[in-house]
Amino acid sequence: MFQPVSLFIGLRYSRSSKGNAFISFISFFSIAGIAIGLMALFTVSSVMNGFENNLKTNMLGLIPHVEIASDGQTQAQMIQLQDTIVASKFVKRASLYRHGEAILQTNRDLHGVLLQGLYDDNASLYKISDKVIQGNWQTVMTSRYHIAVSRYLTRKLGIGLGDKVRVIMPNASTYTPLGRVPSQRLFTVAAIYETGSEIDMGLAFTSGESLQRVLKLPQTSAPNLSISLNDPFQLHAFSASASAILSQHTVTDWRQSQGTLFAAVAMEKRIMSMLLALIVLVAVFNIVSALTMMVSEKQSEVAILQTLGLTPAQVQQVFMIQGLYNGLIGTSIGAALGLLLSAYINEVLAGIGLNLLTGIALPVKFDVMSLSLIAVGSITMSFLATLYPARKAANVSPAEVLRYE
Repeated sequence: MFQPVSLFIGLRYSRSSKGNAFISFISFFSIAGIAIGLMALFTVSSVMNGFENNLKTNMLGLIPHVEIASDGQTQAQMIQLQDTIVASKFVKRASLYRHGEAILQTNRDLHGVLLQGLYDDNASLYKISDKVIQGNWQTVMTSRYHIAVSRYLTRKLGIGLGDKVRVIMPNASTYTPLGRVPSQRLFTVAAIYETGSEIDMGLAFTSGESLQRVLKLPQTSAPNLSISLNDPFQLHAFSASASAILSQHTVTDWRQSQGTLFAAVAMEKRIMSMLLALIVLVAVFNIVSALTMMVSEKQSEVAILQTLGLTPAQVQQVFMIQGLYNGLIGTSIGAALGLLLSAYINEVLAGIGLNLLTGIALPVKFDVMSLSLIAVGSITMSFLATLYPARKAANVSPAEVLRYE
């Protein structure tokens, strides 16, 4: 026998194949319940993290995380502000840019978009260069009146590379003898991109100079400043660190355009996790039931152990170890199965005939911190479930139990 004695006896009880079959049955299902619940939690958490990461990459990668309006500043002042902002540890890149609401018109159809004008060859600010599937991004930036549109827009408007599309700016107009006429210009499609998100339905790119001319803005008009953060979800930390600068300007951020969507995704993830955690909670209650019946069955053995010198605290530890053993086994099995199922979720779905749309796969992202918290939470609940039965075992009176033995 090895020390501590409570650990030795607790493990012997846990691994014993003899005894009440009904108690063994409940113990088995408590382990199975924890394993299944944890597997489901790991899988759902990883898939939801994958969806959230895809949204963050595809949608927030194409719009400014923070935008500072020029508010009558000169271009030199905006460049100076750009240099100051870039020094922040939260900022990945900052760039001068313009934007305006536009209508794209062809012989087939017309469609409203947000037209963004970039001032430097900094496509990685929006990660748009990684999304270009046809054409040349450099042409958009270096040639006047060239535009990059999404594949969705090319299909809707019936255009392709090299085709002309009329860009109409409703907020910029000229006055003619026939009245007010919106500013418009023919642009050449020089690049086609695709993100696979709803951004494709309403975003187009051109050079800042081209957009400035279509908007009828004077040469002295300064562009806005677009800021890309290392992590869009660090927006609050960035705002706090740069509050002295931001308070002097009109600032907008991605939460005003896409915040509702991400809040809905986060809420859905929390609700799904809470519902699946109930599976683990039910399995943990099985540990309470199994240990309570075990204490009732082992009363005589507990009394003999106490007469041999075991203290009530050591008796309590015996049953705590037994219950915690079931929790650890269930958590280990569930974590392993959850990681395995998450890694091969698309292959499993295809194997059982639940294929998604052709070419579309469930995104998966393993977040070590959240998965670790789930596993630790499962073990903690298992431990808490042992407290009542273990306390009941520690209160067994040897004289009362062994009186008629």
